[in-house]
Amino acid sequence: MKLSSNAVPITFSSELFAPLRPSADLVSDPAALRERLHEDGYLYLPGLLGRQDVLRLRGAYFARFPPGYLAAGTGPEDGIFSGEAPAGLPGYGVAGHPAHSFVRGTAFARFLATPKLAGLAATLLDAPVTMLPRRILRHFHRDSGLASRAHIDLDYMDEGSPRVVTQWIPVGDCPRETGGLVYLEGSHRLGPEAYEPLRDSADRPGDRRPISHDLELTARILGRRWLWADFAAGDVMVHLPRIIHASLDTTTDTMRLSADVRFVRADDTPDPRWLRPWAADDGA
Repeated sequence: MKLSSNAVPITFSSELFAPLRPSADLVSDPAALRERLHEDGYLYLPGLLGRQDVLRLRGAYFARFPPGYLAAGTGPEDGIFSGEAPAGLPGYGVAGHPAHSFVRGTAFARFLATPKLAGLAATLLDAPVTMLPRRILRHFHRDSGLASRAHIDLDYMDEGSPRVVTQWIPVGDCPRETGGLVYLEGSHRLGPEAYEPLRDSADRPGDRRPISHDLELTARILGRRWLWADFAAGDVMVHLPRIIHASLDTTTDTMRLSADVRFVRADDTPDPRWLRPWAADDGA
């Protein structure tokens, strides 16, 4: 299997990749769930949400695009790219693009209001929680030419409490080749000095927040494997703000759609940049 991230190839081998450890069997045991999160830096929770609920959300989003964006003979829930973006479609996630209005709409809010998400976050933070209003919708197709660079969330949320949990929700099936997230094994235990030199070779010299766009280089320099899964609609990933993670390139006709949701303790002070709705050009 040929994989890449930000168009940089990475070899799919046992030296560089290993499977994520599922933790769905611990959902009813709060203490064990918290222990696993702090041990691994993440929780992989297959089937936490209803598959049909997730697919309905996917359909509601892709139904907002002009004719010709989806492949002929397919439906919005399929989310299959025709290979051609309609002329005049605004840039992804800015005002006028479907993602911009969708994160401000009722379908997205209703989906994220499921008690399972807030309940899970409250269990993990061991306190009442608040969902931050900046809730991100990620959408990639095979011509996007973009993926999430290796990074830690805390570098993007460093003006507030570090007691944050992120929930990443694939809105549709998301196997490796569709651009799923990958996590660098045990990297939540690394200090910044371990990966700081990697930033010098990153492809965004004016932005020191990404660690690297080159996932194979990152794995080899830090001596750790990327953890992966072939995600399905209904799965949820949870991670700590210090674990290094990234995404693979979308190389399938099926588009990747996902939501990033973050929770803080209700008595904590959140990063003020995360208190307004997301836009792809908001600079946060």
